[in-house]
Amino acid sequence: MAYKSLLTVATSSEGLLPVVSAAAQIAVRTDAHLDALVLGVDRTQIGYSYVGSGAVMIAAAMERAEEEARVTEKAMNDAMNAQSPDLRYAVDTAVTQLGALTEVVAARARYADLVVLPLPYGEGRGVEDEAVIEAALFEGMAPVLVVPPKGMATADPRRIVVAWNQSREALVAARRALPFLRRADNVQIVVIDPPTHGPERSDPGGLLCQMLVRHGVRAEVTVLAKTLPRVSDVLVRHLRDTNADLLVMGAYGHSRFREAILGGATRDMLEKAEVPVFLAH
Repeated sequence: MAYKSLLTVATSSEGLLPVVSAAAQIAVRTDAHLDALVLGVDRTQIGYSYVGSGAVMIAAAMERAEEEARVTEKAMNDAMNAQSPDLRYAVDTAVTQLGALTEVVAARARYADLVVLPLPYGEGRGVEDEAVIEAALFEGMAPVLVVPPKGMATADPRRIVVAWNQSREALVAARRALPFLRRADNVQIVVIDPPTHGPERSDPGGLLCQMLVRHGVRAEVTVLAKTLPRVSDVLVRHLRDTNADLLVMGAYGHSRFREAILGGATRDMLEKAEVPVFLAH
C-alpha cells in the first residue's frame, strides 16, 4: 500500500507552512496528489436571545467566517506555491458552522489515504482544530499524521517508535503506517508494563514484530517500565532518548452520541508531542 491521496485541512492561516510542507514532502516522495480543504468556521452558538437578534448574529458570524476563509485560502495557495514544482495539488474552500464541521471534514477524509493536520493544542489553536482531527479519525476513518509547530524533518522518518498495547487501535495504526515503517532504518515496538496475563505475556510485542519483519520492516521490541505517572510521559521521554522522528499509536476516543471525541491518553500524547504523531482508530 502507498499513500496516493493526501488531504490537509486548514481553519486558520496561522502555522500553515509546517503542515503544508510536511504534506507536500510526502506527496512528492510517494507520487501522490495533495488536496487542501480550507474552512471558514462560524464558531457562534445561538441560544436564548432577543427576537430577531439571532438572525443578525448568524449573518455577522458567517461574514466573519467567509473573510477568514479568504485569508486562509490565500495563505494556503502561497504555501503550496512555495513547495516543490513536482507537487500536484488542489485547494477547495468552504464555510461551515462549528456544529456541521464533522460532516464536512469526514466527507473528504473518507477518500484520503492519509490526512496531515497541525497539533490541535497550543497557541493559535481552537476548538475547531480538535474537531477536525476527531472528524478525520472517527467519522472519516482515515489515518492522521499530526505535525508539531517545528514541522517534519523528512518524508522518510528514519527512527520510528510504535506504541504497542495489544489493542485493535494500535494494530490498525501499525498497518496504516506501513509505508513509513518499511522505509525506516529502525522501528522500535515499545511495550510499557506488559500484562502478566494474556496471549503476549511471554513475548510482548513479538507477534507484531514478526508481522512487520515479514513486510520488510527493520523492527525490534523494547519493553519499558512505567516509571512516570502517565504512559504518555514514558513515551515522550523515550522519544527524546532515542531521537525518534515519528511516533505511531492508536487513537482512542469515547462516544458523544453518534460521534467520538479524543480520549485522555490520546489527548495527553498530543499535548506533549515534539515529533510528528501518526494516529489511526
